[in-house]
Amino acid sequence: MSTHPARSLSRVLDDLGPTLLDLLHGDPERAGELGGVGIHDPYDEQHYPQHAVVLGVGVHGGEQIAALLRNLAGHGAAALVVRDPADEGADLEAVVAETGVALLALTRGASWAQLAAMLRTLLAEGDVGEQRDQTLGGVPSGDLFALANAIATLLDAPVTIEDRRYRILAFSGRQDEADAARVASILARRVPERYLRIHEEHGVLKELYRTDGPVHIPPPALGDEVALPRAAIAVRAGDEILGSVWAALRKPLTPERERAFREAAKLVALHMLRFRAGSDAENRLRADLVTTALEGGAGAVEALARLGLERDPLLVMAMGLTPARDAEHMDHADHADVTAERQRLASALAVHLTAVRPRSAVALVGDVTYALFPVPEDSGPARERAVKVAANFLERTGDRTRAVIGIGSVAAEPAGLARSRVNADRALRVVFSGRTGRRVAPIADVHVDALLMEMRDLAVARRDEVSGPIARLVAYDARHNAHLVETLRAWLDAFGDVIAASASLFVHPNTFRYRIRRVAEVGELDLRDPSARFGAMLQLRLMGLYDEDGSGGGGGGGREAHSRQGPAGGPDR
Repeated sequence: MSTHPARSLSRVLDDLGPTLLDLLHGDPERAGELGGVGIHDPYDEQHYPQHAVVLGVGVHGGEQIAALLRNLAGHGAAALVVRDPADEGADLEAVVAETGVALLALTRGASWAQLAAMLRTLLAEGDVGEQRDQTLGGVPSGDLFALANAIATLLDAPVTIEDRRYRILAFSGRQDEADAARVASILARRVPERYLRIHEEHGVLKELYRTDGPVHIPPPALGDEVALPRAAIAVRAGDEILGSVWAALRKPLTPERERAFREAAKLVALHMLRFRAGSDAENRLRADLVTTALEGGAGAVEALARLGLERDPLLVMAMGLTPARDAEHMDHADHADVTAERQRLASALAVHLTAVRPRSAVALVGDVTYALFPVPEDSGPARERAVKVAANFLERTGDRTRAVIGIGSVAAEPAGLARSRVNADRALRVVFSGRTGRRVAPIADVHVDALLMEMRDLAVARRDEVSGPIARLVAYDARHNAHLVETLRAWLDAFGDVIAASASLFVHPNTFRYRIRRVAEVGELDLRDPSARFGAMLQLRLMGLYDEDGSGGGGGGGREAHSRQGPAGGPDR
């Protein structure tokens, strides 16, 4: 079991090396308390936490590594992780000694995403709220890596702790003494399907969950692959099965070690329950802090301080799922799937934003995920950067998620966060409506659409009806099927260009000129008056908001006027 502090580089190397990491150069003790994880991007402005472990994705060759080490020293980084440089091409040991930034190598075959997830798991304790030093069985509460190392010492065998879905929650040291199957499981962070199928075919999993004690498993036959026997035990909390512990054995367990394995499984259950409760409590605390900050009241300053966001200007992102077309007929299982999807996306957004801005805060509040995203200043480039980050996240999640994001205004001080949240909600609502055809929209780009939707709400609340010239045109179309509302909309869309407007409706220009004259006569509408044209445009847009199918109540007039609206000429043009 590691005796180093939980947030130290020495502890990271104890838990993840040599399975994932090797120390090439540097003194781990010099790094101090690690502040987080950063990802190097040569094409973007870098903002790392203090004493960060920086992942040098795509950094190759001694010269590049040396240059990055010197750059990271100015950012106060603790360590740089690269792929093991075969031909260093520079005296990296001297550069490490000069900069004080330790140099680590990522094992070939391991993914950067897996390493980032593992590092964040190790460094997550104490990020929000007060940290309390508690132990269970002599091991820090919820520290599954420390517990895995303790069990490995008791059994004299490398072990893994897995959840009910066979995902690797933690593993001990000495994994190099195990076999290819164990290495593949750790690199994938879950047991590969081919091994699970073999265990199912031989009834191993059924026996594991039916038995209180260790289950001894002979090495599986996988062609030429050499595997070690296993001993596994289920982790239970009452009737609930939380997961299992697996040991790769080079020699059978003695009776004393079997008893130790039984007792260790009970201790693992306590830690897993504490870990789960702690994660739930931390998520609730973070949601409470984010909600308090979004309200912008007296407690916002303290909430932002606890989140580490009291210094920078912030803007609010609001993410939601577009409603399914058959939402009215969803059953409980469907609602559960949607809820799980919201939680999954909230977690994914938190990881994504933390990689870009380490102090971002994300919380699922109701049906909407809110993110507090730090920006350097209230400027156009800062807002464009936020849009780019959000769009990149949705691009990575794919089209299946139905997720969309609205982005609020920049809040230079805590009191402005409430306004930023309102604007993010307004932008999200516009994106939900499908009016923009976009999945990400800042309020600055959809402000007019948001105002129109709010005007529609006001009209509905007051039970206003279509009146004036548009009402007369709608009534005339209903009686005579004359397409006058459709004609007016096309004429306004085309700036009064009869040729373009008639082509959009597939009618002859002379027929269109006749119709537009009838619009002026029937509607008693002076099309040469800019105020009259604007009023007609506005009513047509509002009609398009009344009905989801865009019918607007008659004559096709509900289809929205396009963005090329402007002054129009007379009806005979």
